[in-house]
Amino acid sequence: MIEEREDISSVAEGTPRWMGIAVVVLAAVSLLALGIAWNASSHAKGAEQALAAETQTQKHNAEALAQRLARAEETNAQVQGQLNVVTDRLKLTQGELSSARRQAKQIKDENAKHLAAVESSLATKASADDVKNLSGDVSGVKSDLEATKGNLQMARGELGTLIARNHEEIEQLRRMGQRDYYEFTLDRKGSRQKVGILTVELRGTNAKRNQYTLALYVDDMRLEKRNRSVNEPIYFYARGTRAALELVVNQVGKNRVVGYLSVPKSATPASGS
Repeated sequence: MIEEREDISSVAEGTPRWMGIAVVVLAAVSLLALGIAWNASSHAKGAEQALAAETQTQKHNAEALAQRLARAEETNAQVQGQLNVVTDRLKLTQGELSSARRQAKQIKDENAKHLAAVESSLATKASADDVKNLSGDVSGVKSDLEATKGNLQMARGELGTLIARNHEEIEQLRRMGQRDYYEFTLDRKGSRQKVGILTVELRGTNAKRNQYTLALYVDDMRLEKRNRSVNEPIYFYARGTRAALELVVNQVGKNRVVGYLSVPKSATPASGS
């Protein structure tokens, strides 16, 4: 009897401990389930918010794309309109160009006919007297030229070149076209002037004797010509020239001379000092 009571006491004392453990375990499971549920709810809410934000972004992008498409279509329409205007103008310009060409050809043909008529009229009006008068004029010019040449031949230098005594004769020689002529004037002692391919310096004058002294600078050389007379040609050669250069002084005054330099056409320009 005593053993049965001890067994009953053991069972009675062990039952509350098991139930306590079960209650703890059940509470832990409940808390875990509650945490899992709360976490799942939070994730679902976040996903819903992300989805809403993505949807809003896509909506904005779709609206922006629609606006760009509308602007592109508007620009395309404007370009198409301008292209049509340019095409119409081009057609108009080509038509005007063709019309202008036709008018130009017509005017050219009319001018050619008019010119032919004028030439025919002039040929008809020309008479034997007109031809005779023209021949007389040509003969007169040739006579004047021969007379001028005859006068010029009266003054020739040692090398056969014609010597001019003043500006008018220099112009006559220049018109003959055989040589180049450069006129110069030195109005004080020591003055220099670039004349053609050389430099001329006045060193002194003797007005009573019509004499002068010059220094010539050509091809890096200095040539001094002392006590030369008026209209006396000075001949010298420059580098690259086969024919002689000729310098002539026509007028001599007090520290003043006037003259010219005659250079053959084939002379190669050289630098004076």
